[in-house]
Amino acid sequence: MLPNLTDTPSSASRKSFEFELVTQQDRARAGILRTPHGDLPTPVFAPVGTQASVKALTPRQLEELGATLILANTYHLYLRPGDLTIAEMGGLHCFMNWRRPILTDSGGFQVFSLAESRQVDEEGVTFKSHIDGSMHRLNPEKSISIQENLGADIIMAFDECSPPYERDYNLQAMRRTHNWAERCLKAHKRDDQALFGIIQGGIHLDLRRESCEFLQSMEFSGFAIGGLSVGETKEEMCAVLDLMNELLPRKKPRYLMGVGTPEDILRGIICGVDMFDCVLPTRLARHNAALTRTGRLNLVNAKYAADPSPIDQNCSCYTCQNFSRSYLRHLIVAREMLSSTLISIHNLHTLIHLTQLIRKSIMEGCFDDFAKEFFLEIEKEKVEIDDSPQFNNH
Repeated sequence: MLPNLTDTPSSASRKSFEFELVTQQDRARAGILRTPHGDLPTPVFAPVGTQASVKALTPRQLEELGATLILANTYHLYLRPGDLTIAEMGGLHCFMNWRRPILTDSGGFQVFSLAESRQVDEEGVTFKSHIDGSMHRLNPEKSISIQENLGADIIMAFDECSPPYERDYNLQAMRRTHNWAERCLKAHKRDDQALFGIIQGGIHLDLRRESCEFLQSMEFSGFAIGGLSVGETKEEMCAVLDLMNELLPRKKPRYLMGVGTPEDILRGIICGVDMFDCVLPTRLARHNAALTRTGRLNLVNAKYAADPSPIDQNCSCYTCQNFSRSYLRHLIVAREMLSSTLISIHNLHTLIHLTQLIRKSIMEGCFDDFAKEFFLEIEKEKVEIDDSPQFNNH
């Protein structure tokens, strides 16, 4: 029998979203985001479960890794199996047997990545399904309706993600995003879901300022910073984050979308970010690459064939405590599915544990020392990439 989970919290837990800023060291923040499915200590890294599944891992394994939040994808779940089907099954929490908080994106990034098979207008987007070629229409009202059917704790306003450098395009997309944000707020009915607005504007700081100030005038529960890690330099990303820290309200959570390398997470926290998600750790695992705090290892490399050491000598994850690089390479060469599971466990542990350590250092007042030691470690012990696959973080 399926566990008796519910996607609709009791009336006592409704409207229970609250962000408490516990302590702050310079700009780095440690807080608690309270949701109907439990508290989220922040900073927090969320594994991505695109199709209501974090690839290669079970919910129990995610819990054992210490995951407190996962992200599911509105676009993909709308197309398959359908948001109405998931609603009939009790919502995402019941459907995928995940008892902790869930965040769903708006579908905007996925739709706008379909550059040759979608058409944008002021009302919404018409696009062709990547599954069967059927035509679909997505607009702010429909995005909110889908996300309400899915039943996540945190949902996103429908936005337009644009390339970072084209100013005219970014201006047009930002204004469209603002219009859609207003429509999303009007369409939002469930009071047991927190709706976040998404700040756009590419690398253009004046547009980012305008977007941030416009969205702050509206009743969003939190703010997401979209349109980063899509081709801009690290310096440009940090300039945007510096500005966001200056402008965003202290008492609401800040979410940096699609960013998930160890260095980028730390840089985001330095700039006052509270929440992160990224497909990178599981995507790398499926392409034989292991994350460390200082780089990546391409485990298919022949030099690991008889290497008895774990991926990371200092890692406490299940994979590093029990298996060698030699064994992992054997699984990869033999095309055993277990390789994706074991490397995913390590990669996710690396990011979740790092975020937990950062939070601890903020709480204890030693974050500056932690950050300095982290960057020194990168300079001194950077792991050779070994031709490991390079990916966009989204």
